[in-house]
Amino acid sequence: MGSLPPSLDLPSPNAKSQQIDQTTLLNLFKSQQNHLNYFFQNLDLSQTLTFTQTLLHCNGTIFFSGVGKSGFVANKISQTLISLGIRAGFLSPLDALHGDIGALSASDILVLFSKSGNTEELLRLVPCAKAKGAYLVSVTSVEGNALTAVCDLNVRLPLERELCPFDLAPVTSTAIQMVFGDTVAIALMGARNLSKEEYAANHPAGRIGKSLIFKVKDVMKKQNELPICKEGDLIMDQLVELTSKGCGCLLVIDEEHHLIGTFTDGDLRRTLKASGEAIFKLTVGEMCNRNPRTIGPDAMAVEAMKKMESPPSPVQFLPVIKDDNILIGIVTLHGLVSAGL
Repeated sequence: MGSLPPSLDLPSPNAKSQQIDQTTLLNLFKSQQNHLNYFFQNLDLSQTLTFTQTLLHCNGTIFFSGVGKSGFVANKISQTLISLGIRAGFLSPLDALHGDIGALSASDILVLFSKSGNTEELLRLVPCAKAKGAYLVSVTSVEGNALTAVCDLNVRLPLERELCPFDLAPVTSTAIQMVFGDTVAIALMGARNLSKEEYAANHPAGRIGKSLIFKVKDVMKKQNELPICKEGDLIMDQLVELTSKGCGCLLVIDEEHHLIGTFTDGDLRRTLKASGEAIFKLTVGEMCNRNPRTIGPDAMAVEAMKKMESPPSPVQFLPVIKDDNILIGIVTLHGLVSAGL
């Protein structure tokens, strides 16, 4: 067996050369801000408008492609458009030449992101994409590059320089690519009149989607899950019902299921403290709250949460009633939180 190499004499993490002070960090942020301002001040809006309108009127799929960091940005922008209900996708320039270009058609647009505009992988992809009849758009920063000579439409993203002290690491160019792509995406969102409901339909598992999709009837407890009792029932006879359903309350109803009021575990403690042994003779109807907050089944679940938290004091549940004050369910704060709201 060979001997292990001698340990390297690496500098300590606390070495002075590895320290950074607040002033240096602040100056870097200010420099990046100046570089971004240069982009905003010099961006050709007529060129950008033509690009945006081209994407808006695309009858097929909008594909994005790029290599390295620009590829990550291109992929992210395609995902943004997909989340807005726009047909889009990312086409790897390498995989495209090994079969994936089969997804491309004459009704599609292919947007090529490249800082230099001279990326070999993209230049190799261009003739193949043209053979499929796709409309090609270059989004580059360096003037007079090779991609602009072979694409149908060209957009230049003005770049003063990279924040990197060597002007090499793509940290400013990718930032303006992201800002550009996502801003265009929101312009498309507005032009297509995307509603909150349509947006939520594309994000059903996220909190945004749930807050715009879920209604009270989707998250409420009902039927045998309800802690119900009659107003003539003795408080002490209803302790099991009060504690076993996980709602922290009793829903007091009449024979036709009309809601009369609510009696909470907090009401139980207050009644016991005020009445002592007399509580054994008290009925739920005598001590219940006959004017509780309620909500309808078709209200949005997020509205139920807001109603629970509203003044004068927050509550942990809302009885759900339909026409004529008929009790059909209960929605609890715990249930809303468990549903991801």
